[in-house]
Amino acid sequence: MSKPIVAIIGKPNVGKSTFFNYLAGKRISIVQDTPGVTRDRVYAETNWRGKNFTLVDTGGIEPDSEDIILSQMREQANLAMAMANVIIFLTDIKQGVTAADKEIALMLKKSGKPIVLVCNKADNYEKDSLEVYEFYNLGLRRAISNFCY
Repeated sequence: MSKPIVAIIGKPNVGKSTFFNYLAGKRISIVQDTPGVTRDRVYAETNWRGKNFTLVDTGGIEPDSEDIILSQMREQANLAMAMANVIIFLTDIKQGVTAADKEIALMLKKSGKPIVLVCNKADNYEKDSLEVYEFYNLGLRRAISNFCY
C-alpha cells in the first residue's frame, strides 16, 4: 500500500517551507523572508504521530498574477494538489484573510480533497488566539493555529 501524500498550499511567504521542514524533522526546503524562494515541489518522507506519509512543499499561489514565474509556481502547486490525498492550507494569521486566501480556498474546495487549514505565525497565544476565528469565513471545516511549533 502506498503512503498518503500531503501537500502544503498557500500564498507566498506564509511559512510553508518552515512548516514543511518542521514536519519533515530536518531542513530540506530553503527558508528565507523573500517570497518565491520555493518554486518547484519539494518532497520528504515523514512520520507524524505514527502515520507515515509523503509531504510536499510548494511555492506560493498568487491566483491573479500573470507573471511567468508566479504562474509556473501556481502550476507546480496545482500538480501537488492533484496528486495529494490531503491538503494543508497554510495561511498567515497576522495578515488576516486576504482576497488571495479566499480564491485559494475556493480552488481547494473544488478539488474535493480533505483540507486542513493551518493559521501560521501565531507567535503569541494570548494575543493571536481569537484571530483564528476570522479564517472560519473561508468555509473550511476547521482551523488550527500553530502555537506549538
